[in-house]
Amino acid sequence: MGLILPDKILSKEIYSRRFFINLPEPPSNQLLSDPTKSIYIGKTKFLKVPFYWDPNKLVNPHVAIVGITGSGKSYLTKTFLTRANLVMKTNAIILDWVGEYKDWVNQVNGKVIKLGGEDGLNLMDLGGMTPINRTKQIMDSLEILTDIKSHALQKRFTEQAITETYKPNKSNKKTVTLHDVIKQLKTIKKSQKTEQKKDAVEDCIIRLTKYTVKGNDYFSKKSTLNFDKLINSGLVCIDLHQLPSEQLRSLAGLTILQFIKEKMRTQKLQTNDKDIKLIVVVDEAWKIANDEKSDVITIVREGRKYNFSLIVASQNPTDVHKTIFSNVGTVFVMRLLFKEFKNYVRSSLNYNDFIARNIDSFGVGQCAVYQAYRKHTEHTNIFILDKIDGEELLLTYKIKGDNMEIEFEKETFKRKLIQFGLKPTQIDKLCNEFEKNNNSVNVLLLVEYLEKYGFARSVTLTFLRELGIKEGNLISLFSKLQHNKLGSESDKLARMVVDYD
Repeated sequence: MGLILPDKILSKEIYSRRFFINLPEPPSNQLLSDPTKSIYIGKTKFLKVPFYWDPNKLVNPHVAIVGITGSGKSYLTKTFLTRANLVMKTNAIILDWVGEYKDWVNQVNGKVIKLGGEDGLNLMDLGGMTPINRTKQIMDSLEILTDIKSHALQKRFTEQAITETYKPNKSNKKTVTLHDVIKQLKTIKKSQKTEQKKDAVEDCIIRLTKYTVKGNDYFSKKSTLNFDKLINSGLVCIDLHQLPSEQLRSLAGLTILQFIKEKMRTQKLQTNDKDIKLIVVVDEAWKIANDEKSDVITIVREGRKYNFSLIVASQNPTDVHKTIFSNVGTVFVMRLLFKEFKNYVRSSLNYNDFIARNIDSFGVGQCAVYQAYRKHTEHTNIFILDKIDGEELLLTYKIKGDNMEIEFEKETFKRKLIQFGLKPTQIDKLCNEFEKNNNSVNVLLLVEYLEKYGFARSVTLTFLRELGIKEGNLISLFSKLQHNKLGSESDKLARMVVDYD
């Protein structure tokens, strides 16, 4: 390749080299902020400038975090909450879908509430709202989580029953529940003249009865949650993972968000305080993060109005509505695996090939950060952090071999093994294999262990995919395993022939 003289360089070539002239990072004044009013996250990849998350520079304080399992999402969230409390005295409520945060919250002397156990959440509580507004919220939740929007008559009768149930409760002297709504529906059914309408009311009764059956009545008894206290209680984890279905977890999440939003709105009206007093974390809540009627969408759209910061996190970006990416003040993009997910995030944030290539090569804790600033800037609003500088040791494991190296958090690895049915003693043995080899294991050895513990080949494939191993590597890996297996069987047969002779 010959030397290209300056007067021979084409504009296309200058464009391809533009990062030498203008590095893909914002100026330091956009990244640096008063440490007493902002949250330190980490240093930028190229110029090593400390990045402080400052809500006062952004269109709103809401955050989205996306990345595969083990990329560092929960680590970033824990760091964010810890420093927000230390620096800003901010309270936090985590809606914990899969039981991921409860142990950490206990360790740092936070409060854990277990819905699905003794704690209950009355769906019919007004939470400081008018009966009309609360009725609308309940109907929105039912539309998101059930098929009621496809049945106009059922929708009308359910709304009528809820409205009628609230009427004797205007003085707030009596607690109403879904049991009262069902009684009202039975009264409405008796007044209907046609079989079609009677059947429609009966379908409404059947739909709501499943929330009132003993053992499944988490939303039809007196609430044990005091939201006036919870929003001022430091770090709170509301553990939803014991609820027996995604629908029930989502109903709890929507209802809690609705009550929190009202409490924060009222609090702001009373104080006119601009500081963030509460951070609410909604992690892996795909059913309520991807529906236009969800309060997640409402809160993000209306920006700073509700006086709290919402963090939405997911390993599957397509589960997060594009409205969230379009309207949140900050997006953290960690390692993404599938092309579909990469394209979805890229089309939402509109970043260039340079950022996309870096995302493809991210290790644990690395991320791209997109920020929507309140004041217009000529500089880039997306940049790369070398690593999240967290509050706790980020212990990582590596799988090596077959021309690959995959890195992930130890705790994520252990949770995955539990989900796939391994016993604690088996998990300990596997972890010991990693730790006696400088926290890394050859992929062939890992597969041998999994097969020894009863993993079927299809289950092993699913497990390795979830850890982030690419399809090409998997095909090569299992071809080798098959070859080794055939080789060992041939050796065994040869030994048998020799013994026979």
